[in-house]
Amino acid sequence: MILQPKYWIFSLLLLLLTINLSDAATQSVNPRILHIINRLSFGASSGDIQKVESMGVESYIKEQLSPESIPEPESLTSQLSQLQTLGMNPVQLVEYVATYPPRQKPNQEQKQVYRQRAKQIVTEAIEARLLRATTSPRQLQEVMVDFWYNHFNVYAAKGRDAIWVGNYEAQAIRPHALGHFRELLGATAHHPAMLFYLDNTQNRVVKGKAAGLNENYARELMELHTLGVDGGYSQQDVIALARILSGWGIQGRGQQLDNHDSGFVFNSRFHDSGDKVFLGHTIKSSGVAEGEAALDILARSPVTAHHISYQIAQYFVSDRPPETLVKQLTSRYLATDGDIREILKSLFHNPEFWHQQNFNNKFKTPYQYAISVVRATGVEVKNTLPIAAFIRQLAMPIYGCLTPDGYKNTKDTWLNPDAMTRRLSFATTVATGNLPLSYPQPQTSAARKNLPRIPVDAEQLMNTLGNFLSPKTQTVITNNPPRIRSALILGSPEFMYY
Repeated sequence: MILQPKYWIFSLLLLLLTINLSDAATQSVNPRILHIINRLSFGASSGDIQKVESMGVESYIKEQLSPESIPEPESLTSQLSQLQTLGMNPVQLVEYVATYPPRQKPNQEQKQVYRQRAKQIVTEAIEARLLRATTSPRQLQEVMVDFWYNHFNVYAAKGRDAIWVGNYEAQAIRPHALGHFRELLGATAHHPAMLFYLDNTQNRVVKGKAAGLNENYARELMELHTLGVDGGYSQQDVIALARILSGWGIQGRGQQLDNHDSGFVFNSRFHDSGDKVFLGHTIKSSGVAEGEAALDILARSPVTAHHISYQIAQYFVSDRPPETLVKQLTSRYLATDGDIREILKSLFHNPEFWHQQNFNNKFKTPYQYAISVVRATGVEVKNTLPIAAFIRQLAMPIYGCLTPDGYKNTKDTWLNPDAMTRRLSFATTVATGNLPLSYPQPQTSAARKNLPRIPVDAEQLMNTLGNFLSPKTQTVITNNPPRIRSALILGSPEFMYY
């Protein structure tokens, strides 16, 4: 008798609820190798374990910290090149969706074109993100792009940000993901996506009157992006920073500027020209330079160094990272002027990172789980829509976090019965070859039915992942029919963690 999918999901859920992760696994692969792959990537793909065994953990860390030294597959480069809007700058993106002259009210047909093209832009941005995450060998860079985008979150469904989030990731996040924090902070502060999302386009002082002052971005810049919620700043500091950033806005259509492709504009007519006192520092009236000075102060603050170090440690080590580790990373941040690559290098060589209690102790977010499933199975991804749909079903849509604090990366946020059922259903669908990732999106239900179903081979899957399962999990898998073993592996408790 052929087991129905509902039975498979029930079996997987039962397995998830009955296995204790403390059960020791009889591993044939060095657990340090599995640990470094899990933390510096979105999970092992075919050949990764053998590669790290051959080159050594230290060389793997060094390579991943220098992504520019790792060639991208030609297939990935080719797929990305076919995304029409991916290389457009913010001004070009506006012109692409707005087919009517500046300052003219669009008709219904033009509005429809705007909506269709805006949808195309964000769809292509999501596709590029997923193609890189699943396929690129520059895995640490992809991990850090996800980490920093979440840290400097922008919500795609807020007005014009639908057309800017992809460029925001490409221009403000990606180039600086392993660079200096100050450069990353500045790039996000100048991008139209951030200025629009957190309402700094409405932050104006006209004729010396602060009636139009908007504190939203100034507050989140300190509370989330730099100092942290307990960062020691006052309401007066929020007001001072809002005054400093008044006039930081977005280039209008038809407006000719020297930096015509960035979309950023500083409008001196809307800037508070008085001197300010910010976090104990006197900032003299100097136009746009005041904002740069404020960003310097924030980026170099020991409080910011601690806040950023805590978040990095929480992501890479444990939900509640030891304070000794956070202090060491904070010291490294301050010693290197916020060099992210150096902070990570220090982290990856810290004894706390290598403490066995921190192996496989982080629960995967829906995004991490979906990417790890696809990478483990070795499926050639030509259709990312099912991946994006699954992540969206689990309340973590890409570019879809409404609040500026981004998605949480801790277990208590994502571990619940409904989410587990959905994960197990996804694992089963992928393992049985019923998710059409290797073919362009079918246009009809009949076309979908006619796609080949190629199940994932369980033995090959275990070879990709290493013998990482507990004896109890291995027993359950062995005692079940071969046709559901891959689903049991992808739905196992151990695979839910990294």
